[in-house]
Amino acid sequence: MHQVITSLLETDLYKFSMGQAIYHQFSDYRTTWTFKCRNTDVFFTREMVEEIKRQIKLYCSLRFTEDELEYLNSITWIKGSYVDFLRLWAPRFEDFTIGTDDSCGLTIETRGTWLNTSMYEIPTLAIVNEVYFTMAYDYADLQKSFEERLDKKIEGLENGKYRLGMFSEFGIRRRLSSQAQELAIKRLMETKYADSVFMGTSNVYLAKQFGIKPVGTMAHEWIMCVGQGNHKHNPAYSNWYALDRWVSEYGVLNGTALTDTITTECFLRDFRLTFATLFSGVRHDSGDPFAWGDRMIEHYKSLGIDPKTKTLLFSDSLNFEKATKIKDYFDGRCKVAFGIGTYIANDTDVPALNIVMKTTLCNGMDVAKISDVPGKGMCRNEDYVEYLQRCIDWRMNH
Repeated sequence: MHQVITSLLETDLYKFSMGQAIYHQFSDYRTTWTFKCRNTDVFFTREMVEEIKRQIKLYCSLRFTEDELEYLNSITWIKGSYVDFLRLWAPRFEDFTIGTDDSCGLTIETRGTWLNTSMYEIPTLAIVNEVYFTMAYDYADLQKSFEERLDKKIEGLENGKYRLGMFSEFGIRRRLSSQAQELAIKRLMETKYADSVFMGTSNVYLAKQFGIKPVGTMAHEWIMCVGQGNHKHNPAYSNWYALDRWVSEYGVLNGTALTDTITTECFLRDFRLTFATLFSGVRHDSGDPFAWGDRMIEHYKSLGIDPKTKTLLFSDSLNFEKATKIKDYFDGRCKVAFGIGTYIANDTDVPALNIVMKTTLCNGMDVAKISDVPGKGMCRNEDYVEYLQRCIDWRMNH
């Protein structure tokens, strides 16, 4: 196969926003990340596993170019000290353990500093996806169905069937291939739509290539590691610690808060007037989007903040039809935006992979996510999940 990842910019923007804050505030933190394939009918052959190893080695041979570093330096909230660090930074293949001892035929674990291991997640998932679909299927057939479906999506945007307002492409981790993602972004850029505005992509490499906006702020790992990686912290206050450290790094810049790491209801205990004012909006990633949006609007109102000045960003398993319904429901009540991944970057005649790389340890301690719906978390220690839930319950009830 051709080399899948050809630039260290080829990752989600939030890896750089979190990476800068990690570099400045948590450079000594160490994490373990674990791969999981949630598809029960998918199997990775030994040939696939060997190709994934080869691709990860190729990724680890990459370095940032001066042109890429200059591009990062042009982003308002990225600081020169972090750019200088990236000038010296390189991924380490020694941080990876790759095997076959799982029912799906593939195991991947990364261990090392949080600075390093955080950066491995997105390229690893992109590699696994492209290797699997290239080797398991006739790729030409998949590409054909991808392009046909993309044509219909764009036709729906052009004729007003879909009304999304502001939307961005978030699909690098689960894309069919780099070629497919690039084609989708190029096609979405080409036309102006009456009721939709294509804002950009989370893929920093393609944002640079096409001269569009790179999009992204924070992921669950930030709340999990900052809030649960320090053994002195009560993990029921994970959101407060994470938001406080984010504001320390960025002030009013780069501010979209993720609500569902330890349930949105617990998040709202900490998302009080100061944070709600400083952050430009919040991101939905699990649970009923309509109920969540109503709850956030009421929360802003209870703080005396006009919800129309804030953005609700939706990013959970979206397609254009669902996004249109959400936009219509909240229209005129707040700003609405969408981050849409798999539906744009890997919509073919075969099901997409449901694969993740999650933080499972931070500083030798278990960490976990308890989102607004069951099944999205991933922790190897059920005792810790029970402990975290007890901490949350005690706080919510007292």
